[in-house]
Order: sequence, then C-alpha cells, then structure tokens
Amino acid sequence: MELTAAHWSYFAGVVVIIAVMIARRNIVVPAVIATFLTAWFYSGSLIQGITSIFSASLTAASELFSIFLIIALITALLGALRAMGAERRMVKPFRALMRNGRAAFVTIAGVTYFISLFFWPTPAVPLIGAILLPAAIRAGLPAMSAAAVIAIAGQGMALSSDYVIQVAPGLSATAAGVSTEVVADRAMVLSLITGLVALALVYWRGRRAFGTLSEEHELRWESESLAAVASVRGEAAGTADATAEGAAATRAVRAPGAEPGEGSGAGGPVPGGESGPGGDEPVRRSRAFALLVPLTFAAIVGYMLLGKFTDVVGEVQGGDAAGLVGGVAMLLLIAAVFSVDGGHGLTTAATHVVDGLVFAFKAMGVVVPIAGFFFLGNADFITRITGVESGEPPALLFDLVSAADQHIPDNGFVLAFAILLTGMITGLEGSGFAGLPLTGSLSGALGPEAHVDPATLAAVGQMGSVWTGGGVLVAWSSLLAVAGVARVPVQDLVRHCFLPVVVGLAAATSLATVLF
Repeated sequence: MELTAAHWSYFAGVVVIIAVMIARRNIVVPAVIATFLTAWFYSGSLIQGITSIFSASLTAASELFSIFLIIALITALLGALRAMGAERRMVKPFRALMRNGRAAFVTIAGVTYFISLFFWPTPAVPLIGAILLPAAIRAGLPAMSAAAVIAIAGQGMALSSDYVIQVAPGLSATAAGVSTEVVADRAMVLSLITGLVALALVYWRGRRAFGTLSEEHELRWESESLAAVASVRGEAAGTADATAEGAAATRAVRAPGAEPGEGSGAGGPVPGGESGPGGDEPVRRSRAFALLVPLTFAAIVGYMLLGKFTDVVGEVQGGDAAGLVGGVAMLLLIAAVFSVDGGHGLTTAATHVVDGLVFAFKAMGVVVPIAGFFFLGNADFITRITGVESGEPPALLFDLVSAADQHIPDNGFVLAFAILLTGMITGLEGSGFAGLPLTGSLSGALGPEAHVDPATLAAVGQMGSVWTGGGVLVAWSSLLAVAGVARVPVQDLVRHCFLPVVVGLAAATSLATVLF
C-alpha cells in the first residue's frame, strides 16, 4: 500500500521516542507531539489533531484503568497492614531459617520473590531490608550478594512476569492485540528462566565469600556503612574508632532479636509490636492478618493454576484474574481497617484507597500519553482517537512493517533477540513500563510477518524492558532503593548484576521460540 504523511509522521515519532529513551530523558513530550502531528496529517484538520492529543490519552486511560485500579487496591491493602504492623510480621519468621550464608541466599530470594509477586518490589524492598537483610548479613551473606539477590528476585523475576497483578502483561498484550493471559503465562516462564540463571551465576560468583552465623558480620557491615557516610561528609578523622564504638553501642542497647525501632531503643514500640497499646489484642490482630493475607493470595494463585491445568474448577480468564485479586484485596482491606479502627474504619478505608490511587497514578500515570501514541498506530483505536470514520481505518505501524517486509528477518530466533534489544533500549528510561506499548506494538506487527506468535514476542520484549528499567540493570531506576537498604554503591551493584542477568535474558530468549 502507499504510505501517507501520517505513516511517516508515526514512524518519525517512534524513532524520536527511542532516541529520547536512549538519552535517558522522559518521552511524554515527544509522544504527545507525535500524536498531534500524526492525527493532524491523518485527519487533515489542525483542530482534530489538537483534539486527538486528549482523545489518545483518554482512550489509553479507559483501556488501562483496570491496571491503575488493581495497583491502587493492593497499595491500599499494604497501607492497612502497615498500620497494624502486620507487614513486618509476614516476613519475620523467615529470619530463623538463615543459619549460614547459603541458607540466607535462598531464603532472601524466595521471600523477596513471593512478597513482590503480590505487593510489587517497591514496597517489598524496604520491608525485606528492614527485617531480613541484617539477619542475612549476620548469617554470613555479603551485602553485595544480598542486594543482587533482592534485585534479581524482586525487581527482576517478580516484576517482569507480574503474574498476579498483571500490569506489565496487560500493557504488552493490549498493545500487541493478544490475550493478557497468554502473555502473562509466557512471561512467567521466561522470567523464571532468566531469574534462575542469574541467581545461579550470582551464587557461583559469591560462594567463596559466604560465611557462617556470626555477630561480627553485621557489626562490620554497620561500621563500613557508617564509615562511608562519614567519609562522604569529610569526617574521615577518627572514623574507624567512632563507627566501631557506635556500632557496639547500638548492639548493646538493642534487645536480642529486636527489629530496628523495637525494644528499648529511642524509637519505642512500633505499631502492632509486642508492647503495642491495648494489651495483647493488637498483637493478635497483627499476627492474624500477617498469616491471613499471604495464605489468601497463595490460595488465589493455587485456584488460578488449578483452573488452568485441571477441570476441577473453572479457568480464570482475561480480566477476571485482576478482578479476583482486586476484589479479595478490597475485602481484606475492609476487614483490616475495621479490626483496628472499629467504627472509624469507614473513614480509614477510604483514606487508604485514595492513597492507593495517588500512588497508582504517580507510578503509572506517565504511561497514559505514551500508550495513547502507540494506540494511534493500531487500527482498532485510530478511529476513536481521531474521529475519522471514512473508509477502512489504517494500521499505521503494521503498514510500515508491511512496507519494509523484505528487510524483516524471517528467522524467529533473530526477531526475538531484536525485540529483546528493543525492550532493553526502552528500559533505559528507568521505569521498565513506559516502553511496553512500543514492544507490544512491534510484536503485534512483526510477529505475523516472521511467523512468530506475537504473544511470545511481547513477553520477550517485556523481559528486556522490565529487567533493564524495572530496577536491575540501570542505576537510575528503583535499584537505588535496593542499594540504599543494602548500603552498597549502586554502580557496583549494577556491575555485579549485569553479566548474570544478560546471560539469563539470552537463555530465556533463545528458549522462547522453542518452547512456544
């Protein structure tokens, strides 16, 4: 077919967006300008081009609002659990499993992955850092290895599959025009391959430094981190003695097994702690919800897997999975706030939901205008965005791909690596999610031409984008939070993770076209 000015404008927009991503700049403005120009050239009306800026974001918001809502409800539930101290109790029992460096490695990986599947790594990282990290270091796990494990298991494995909340698969599948369920299933397999390979390499690299249970490991970790802070402030004189004495004093006043902020320290008892107000009742409630919430979510995953692989229960399809998780999260939220606040729970529940919505739009709001541009290239959405109803609506991206058909590799293996590289480039902007509309759109357009399932390519692109920008391979991402709680330099952490993760991504991509 003949390419029009709208096609070339759309192509220029894609090129500029990729270039801006490589430069590590925000791509909202280029996406909005590209939407305006493409809609103007397609409709032939300047006014319609301006209107399409709003229509594109509105279309994207309506398609993606279920994603925003599930994030809000999960965040609201976590806020209610935090208010009663239950979120800390969920992971505290695992401290007893960490008897040496190797056991600590496995424990932190498993707990981080499990918690991050349901609550996302952003709130999980401070939780793991406050409760498990000091115990892991005391058990003989080096701080750098511990930080790498948290990043790979949480912000890599859990976030790249996003199997429970399904934000990432939803973005990828919507842009590719395929089922969210299929993308989620394939992303889960690829994330496990990538993560297990990466964890194995990190373990192999650091195994010689793993030690046995000793209080000295934690004292040294605290002393070195305090010394680093002091040196940054130019207070090098006397640092070694001061930090050693400070660490010893800290250990002296901290009750055995107490958490930061607990016991007889200056912080006093934490909410839901052993000496919380109201006697033993807050403690019992905190323990009950610390047990109830993970068991409930584990039961949901079990139910979904049972429906997928057996005929015992009906299969949970499409948006029903997100609806089931969101509905259960809301019921647990209501139960939690009323158990703590009684009649005031009506107000508290609403406050937590509002806080969750604020967090959701802060975390994902930037995706809306970006997704609007890529939706403009889809024949299913271009009429809604531009208002032009005459004739057969064009699929701008697919038409561009068809025009370049002779240059597209027919080899699915090569194409999968091309999509992976595209995902990694889009992940350079540091969020891991902003590039998913692009990788999804390219997967939907390129897959049929190369005889590869678009859902597989969308999952591969999701791996590249989220593993890179979600908080593992770039220092300007949420990897900063991991480095902060582990008290290690973030650039050193990037170097420590880079080769294991890249090898894992290569292994997963190589197997993708074989397995699916």
